[in-house]
Amino acid sequence: MSQSENEKLLAEETSAYSSAARVKYYNIVIKSGKGATITDANDRTYIDLLASASATNTGHSHPHVVKAIQDQAAKLIEYTPAYFANDQGARLAPRLTKLAPISGPVELAWGNSGSDANDAIIKYSRAYTGRQYVVSFTGAYHGSTYGSMTVSSVSLNMSRKIGPLLPGVVKVPYPDPWQKLKGESEDDFVERMFNAFKLPFETYLPAEEVAVILIEPIQGDGGICKAPTEYIKKVYQFAHEHGILFAVDEVNQGMGRTGKWWSIERFGVEPDLMSVGKSLASGLPLSAVMGRAEIMNSLESPAHVFTTAGNPVSCAAANATIDVIEDEHLLDRSTKLGKLAEDFFNDAKKKYDFIGDVRMYGLDGGIDIIDPKTGKGDDEATTKLIYRIFELGAIIISLRGNVLRFQPPLVITEEQLKQAFKIIDQAFSELKEGKLSLPDNADEIGW
Repeated sequence: MSQSENEKLLAEETSAYSSAARVKYYNIVIKSGKGATITDANDRTYIDLLASASATNTGHSHPHVVKAIQDQAAKLIEYTPAYFANDQGARLAPRLTKLAPISGPVELAWGNSGSDANDAIIKYSRAYTGRQYVVSFTGAYHGSTYGSMTVSSVSLNMSRKIGPLLPGVVKVPYPDPWQKLKGESEDDFVERMFNAFKLPFETYLPAEEVAVILIEPIQGDGGICKAPTEYIKKVYQFAHEHGILFAVDEVNQGMGRTGKWWSIERFGVEPDLMSVGKSLASGLPLSAVMGRAEIMNSLESPAHVFTTAGNPVSCAAANATIDVIEDEHLLDRSTKLGKLAEDFFNDAKKKYDFIGDVRMYGLDGGIDIIDPKTGKGDDEATTKLIYRIFELGAIIISLRGNVLRFQPPLVITEEQLKQAFKIIDQAFSELKEGKLSLPDNADEIGW
């Protein structure tokens, strides 16, 4: 292909594709992928450090997943599970509920995306409790349907010009590392943020009218940051003391991403409801809301049915995905390789004064790029870095303007990981030496 094949295809797409439907980063068209690499329309191959926004934890075109898709597609692509079960979905449902970090009988309902799974949390919570209010957190990304968008709080463009959004939603501050005061102890930080959490309940929000508290235990698009364990435990206890359901969004952080099946397993509490998507079917459209059986039976059909949700091909891909995670020990692999990544970025922090906080939970990392003089996030330096890393042959993006998002497929090899480290270190070195400049479309890049 010609050198301009990416540009040619993008030009063809531009007249037919809405600008609201893509967060811009690089002008490439992805043609193929294998394992932890992707290849663009110009036949250039990159190490993938994004894993399709953590939607391909098993890597691109894993042979076992591909075969499962091909075999099922040859037999039955779709017959709506809204009316009849299919054999793949019938096998998958009990398999997935068995993995849920919830004691007692657990049931699920299928969806097409993490967005509708989070909508389902709102539906089931209101139905079960008979209450209207939903509490979520600043910095959250829960999806782009009206319900999931309403409980999100990561970009003004997710509310600008499209209101009114869903009523009855109240947002409280997420205890992210940027909220911590200089010299503040962890205990004092947790107490201060928990007091901020309680403020609405003490001033205008009756706890007895709140149906659910929905949280990402580790925020994804909010910057890959983990809430303090003691904070989660306090919120969990508060919820249960007031008859409020505690729900977690595992769409980004689930399916082995953090070295455990679910990120909530790092906190020692059990959710009442949880949403799953993205890597559930290795990127094919499939999601699930899972929860305690009595909650999941609080609605009657057709309160949560979709024509293609739980279709045979997506369910076959999900069954194969679970096979791969188990057979290839991807939880352990995420933990082991995540430690290598954590060591690399912490070593880099010693060399480069523009690296701030390093957060790594398995192969799941957020690295802050800061202005050394002020200690504040440096969006321009971050954009220079990610673009240079792209030029050198790896795909990485930014969050919050100044956070490097590090989420490679869990099947990445140690050799590929070390090659990515070389690329990143070269970009770090060139930034330090003042050799990097902003790309021409810098003002379009990022969230």
